[in-house]
Amino acid sequence: MDNQTFRADLDAFLQAWRNSSLTELETFISADYQAREVRDGDIEAFEYKESIEGWKQGFAYVKGEQAEWDIREMSVIPMKEDERMVILYATIVLDGKPMETGNMFFDTFKKREEGWKLVRSYIETGVSVGGTDLKNDL
Repeated sequence: MDNQTFRADLDAFLQAWRNSSLTELETFISADYQAREVRDGDIEAFEYKESIEGWKQGFAYVKGEQAEWDIREMSVIPMKEDERMVILYATIVLDGKPMETGNMFFDTFKKREEGWKLVRSYIETGVSVGGTDLKNDL
């Protein structure tokens, strides 16, 4: 198992996200990245290029609003020797208060020659922590 390098790469990925650094974050996203996002019941598929554009818009919003990210690591699940799934909850904190909803990310990282890369995501948007057991875990 390669848990030590995985942990270091995951921590660097999360730090790049918290810093809204697209330059740093995109080094962790595989060129063959694929994702599914559920927004208001609609499912959308997208790949690397659309993902980078989405991160760019999100980071611009956070920087423009002088907000910050609140990213919670819910679980890390070893799937194969060279794959880990990370379950994350992320929301934006505006004026010191977290938004009412956030997104749940089920991100799969795969070990590649150049390090651990994000290869797949399943994202549920608009997840409310109010009135859920998730609130207690956060």
